[in-house]
Amino acid sequence: MKKQSFFNRFVFVLNYLFALLLCISYLAPYVSVKILPFLSVFSLSLPLLVLVNILFCLYWLLAKNKRILLSALVLFLGYFLVDSFIKFNFSTEKNNETSLTVMTYNTRGFNKYEWSSDKALGDKIIDFVLKEDPDIICIQEFSRVRYHQLKHRYKYNYVAPGFYVNKVNQAIYSKYPILNTGELPFKLTNNIASFADIAYKNDTIRVYNLHLESLKVVPDMETISNEESSKLYGRITKSFKKQQDQAKIVQEHIKGNPYKTIVCGDFNNNQYSNVYRTIKGDLLDTFNEKGSAYGRTYNFKYYPVRIDFILASKEFEVIAHKNYDNKLSDHFPVMASFNLRINK
Repeated sequence: MKKQSFFNRFVFVLNYLFALLLCISYLAPYVSVKILPFLSVFSLSLPLLVLVNILFCLYWLLAKNKRILLSALVLFLGYFLVDSFIKFNFSTEKNNETSLTVMTYNTRGFNKYEWSSDKALGDKIIDFVLKEDPDIICIQEFSRVRYHQLKHRYKYNYVAPGFYVNKVNQAIYSKYPILNTGELPFKLTNNIASFADIAYKNDTIRVYNLHLESLKVVPDMETISNEESSKLYGRITKSFKKQQDQAKIVQEHIKGNPYKTIVCGDFNNNQYSNVYRTIKGDLLDTFNEKGSAYGRTYNFKYYPVRIDFILASKEFEVIAHKNYDNKLSDHFPVMASFNLRINK
């Protein structure tokens, strides 16, 4: 009994530590990385901390011990403070002929720089997009050599930035007329954000295509573990600070936008970050509305990461959300469907 009592006390000390870490991570969406940089790292570990605390709950439940209350209360608190990293959606609503379908996809340059030995990978991405046939697609890490392969399906398009600009290309393709386009001024970075005002159903909607600062992290836990923690921490926090500046620019641009809005893109940060919260504001996250499971959008080994998003203003009703699992890029495509709400 004494051995069991000592072991339980030891487990409870660990439990207390991980419960405290989870509480600290809850602050990440609400505090700028410029104020407390270490919170940015906690935001990445939040799903893991949730899982660990669930395991502690199960342990105390099996032991019939009231210490279960510690993790249970912390998890209950998190339900109200942060979005769940797993969703259960049993809706059977499907697209209809009047719905608007929008896809976001970081294509990693259509394999232009041969990160994969599959020479046909770029063509496979094109075939996938044409098969899924979204009304609007926002592409990050676009390759201009692929421009004409989509143009025959999408009469209206906008590629940013212009030629001879040292930025990573991105594109917006639309089946509906594009009335106006523009870029947001991201400084001292290769990443950009662009937008297109699109004529849709006797109305105008604005679609943003975002590609925020990259974390420059190789999607392999072994590679990360071999890098010095101080270097990794410094690199991640530096990128997060740039993302915060970019998020503020996007936030202000959205506030000055007179149109119904859809925001697509690769945020290079997850849903627990202050960067995501800054951009999201009052917008609807299509995964939260109609998504299921983890919503993984980045091929990070052994860890489900959601860094690609589709957000929409409340004039839109989200009727469907889909996460794909094809491995044609280091990112997985995301598609959502909308109806315009009828003003009464």
